[in-house]
Amino acid sequence: METFTLVKEGKAAILFPSANEVFYNPVQEFNRDLTCAVITEFARELLAQRGVKLAVPGENEKVEVSVSEEADVPTEENGAESPTETASVGEKCERGLRVLEGLSASGLRSVRFALEVPGLQSVTANDFSTKAAALIARNVEYNGVGHLVSASCRDASMLMYEMRGKKERYDVIDLDPYGSPASFLDAAVQAVGEGGLLCITCTDMAVMAGNSGETCYSKYGSVSIKAKYCHEMALRIILHGLDQRAGVYQRYIQPLLSVSVDFYIRVFVRVFTGQATVKNSASKQALVYNCVGCGSFQLQRMGRRMSNGNVKYSPASGPPVGPECEHCGQRHQLGGPIWAEPIHDVPFVQKVLSAVSGNPSRFGTSKRIEGVLSVVTEELEDVPLYYTVDSLSSTIHTNTPPLLQFRSALLHAGHRVSLSHACKNAIKTNAPPGVIWDIMRCWEKANPVKREKLSETSPAFKILSNEPGSEACFTVREDANPQSRKLHLTRFQENPQAFWGPKARARSGGGIVTDLQDKSKKFQNKRKNLDLKNIHCKRFKQVSSPPTAPVGSSCVPQSGRTLNASLPTTAATPTTRSPPKTNHCDLRTVCVCF
Repeated sequence: METFTLVKEGKAAILFPSANEVFYNPVQEFNRDLTCAVITEFARELLAQRGVKLAVPGENEKVEVSVSEEADVPTEENGAESPTETASVGEKCERGLRVLEGLSASGLRSVRFALEVPGLQSVTANDFSTKAAALIARNVEYNGVGHLVSASCRDASMLMYEMRGKKERYDVIDLDPYGSPASFLDAAVQAVGEGGLLCITCTDMAVMAGNSGETCYSKYGSVSIKAKYCHEMALRIILHGLDQRAGVYQRYIQPLLSVSVDFYIRVFVRVFTGQATVKNSASKQALVYNCVGCGSFQLQRMGRRMSNGNVKYSPASGPPVGPECEHCGQRHQLGGPIWAEPIHDVPFVQKVLSAVSGNPSRFGTSKRIEGVLSVVTEELEDVPLYYTVDSLSSTIHTNTPPLLQFRSALLHAGHRVSLSHACKNAIKTNAPPGVIWDIMRCWEKANPVKREKLSETSPAFKILSNEPGSEACFTVREDANPQSRKLHLTRFQENPQAFWGPKARARSGGGIVTDLQDKSKKFQNKRKNLDLKNIHCKRFKQVSSPPTAPVGSSCVPQSGRTLNASLPTTAATPTTRSPPKTNHCDLRTVCVCF
């Protein structure tokens, strides 16, 4: 007989099979809480145009919002129709939102929508797995939301393609796949209604953060760079991909909220139709020139939009950098294109923040939502990407200046500066790289490094060889410390549990998957019993070996490799450099450096 485990999250109680047949990650509760909060405020704004007022449990006063510019309906002085209907959670609203969760797994998110978000007409919880669809139906019945949520077992892309008609489109589409959402984006931008909301999660951060730029290009049409600002760049890459796909159908995006959290990124965007606005798309994208030596970066817009009575478009002129970095003399990497416009709609984010902070008992992660959104509202909207104080210090080999002193120096120099929710020691500023390095040169004068130990070809030597163009003032200013930092809001949580990151993919045959945990444990303390002092190279790789053969006894050295008999019997060390090894050696542990 199949056994189930009861999991409670928010107001939902979900039955999960004991076997790992359906994917579930409890750490993403923050993701689901934030989504409920965003959809609630989106529904409040959209349904106000339809004369529907939301009743959210725990709110003392209903928040009144203005109608967006795209609406063309009769309004009162507050920008909305006079409310003729009140929508409550758990009740079907005939003029409410139609929601699709394309990759629902257990149905937890859809059930929470039905129990926690007012103003819904219907929720479609879809999954391609027949076992997942059966579990969704069971959980819908268990929570008593069958009048709102319907289970579906379809290919998510085909389901969205079939709903492309203007009268069939969804108001909200939520996609939270295991890995990349790239294969679903084309269908999603067509199946969402006019001014509708797309909620997209990406967990393939290794690709989007620069480990595999060519794969990132094949999925999102953008080359990722391994840099300190990689998490914000990942957000701008997915926004670029969405805008590019929407433009094919004369549609464009308006980002409401984009966050980098834990091991994934999450974006909330509205999609509109407008041929004239789509022409602005090229001027919203930019290439990134990143110096491999000092980490300085410059953005190059893909197009230009000029308006002198008549709007004209032309290719952008560039590049903004020379063959070598003017600060350290190193080469540049080319990344992108990325979305170079604001990634948040600050007025909308402030509404979400106000609703969450005014009703903290609504979500289990309210404190963290409040902290993250507070930092988001403080970010410089028109400044893409950021520097980190520790990487600037590491480049010139000096100690790290306190964050407040560095921010104060930028403010004293007449530039704007902010934090970033994506990195705790980030510096977003409109100051050019030259000003930043002048500040670091002034800091180095007060905290000198040993110049004689610097290589003449190093970035540090080149940067410190020049005198600062202006003197920096490190006196701490009151406005250097943002409000979110003064209040000690929760922005970056501690690890909630062991192995809390991305979970293993669900298996169709069931069974608990412990591959990731077992692999991690297997390689912990793997060099503990080795005499590292006698081993020239510490990079080892486990290979197969006959279990009965003495380690090293039957090894056939490859071309250019010899074994040192004085080393421990568990390792082999090459004495000369050679091409990468092939799997001919039967040593259990061999060096793989080359």
